[in-house]
Amino acid sequence: MLITVIIPTFNDEANLRVTLRQLAFYSDVELIVVDAGSTDQTVEVARRFTPYVFVTLGSCADQMNFGALHATGDILLFLRADSFLMPGALEEIQRRMINDGAVGGAFDLNIDSPRRLCRWVSRITNQPARALKLPGGDQGIFVWRQVFEVLGGFPKMPIMEDVAFACRLRRAGRVTFIHRGLISSDRRANATRVLKTALLNWWLTMLYFLRVPPRQLRRMHDGWRVAGQVPRARTDPIPSPRRSLQERPSE
Repeated sequence: MLITVIIPTFNDEANLRVTLRQLAFYSDVELIVVDAGSTDQTVEVARRFTPYVFVTLGSCADQMNFGALHATGDILLFLRADSFLMPGALEEIQRRMINDGAVGGAFDLNIDSPRRLCRWVSRITNQPARALKLPGGDQGIFVWRQVFEVLGGFPKMPIMEDVAFACRLRRAGRVTFIHRGLISSDRRANATRVLKTALLNWWLTMLYFLRVPPRQLRRMHDGWRVAGQVPRARTDPIPSPRRSLQERPSE
């Protein structure tokens, strides 16, 4: 069964090489990279690993929808450029989708850092995500391609497109979560930054459900990021992780 991995990028050359290298070993994986006009070597790096590299202007939702439009796989996996799959993760996706009858799902958030605060933030992020069936984009959302098409893909929004899609997905059927399988780069290992990022995400999600317009949420996001130096703007280059995925044992 073919899985299409769709990666939206913007100035992500630092970690993209590691992400694509470990995916290129799979014969049953179709790699699609959709770039938003990077000014670094992101596109050149991507073309070393896959012929399916596109450049399109727009939001992250536009990038992911564009990639899905060109996908031929039975399952779509939307992956961040600084997230790395552990051995057996793709096989577990197939098992959950086929044997357990899930329409889609995601991984638990696991930040590549030994800091206690990072582990604590991961834990309190995963618990409500599982309880509410609302995974975020950093968690590697996967879905049957036909279900994705029926749901209309990611809503065209400047922010919170992952939460909006997750709301649609949980109404379509069973949403599953995989405990181990995805590692997020240690770019957020600074204790102060990881906490600020988590608070920002929780606050914006709450405001979204209170029907604050997404454009206003985007302005709040950008303003808080600049004032509080919260990382992970799509224009921020991300340092390479300390260790490659292949050096980590599977669980």
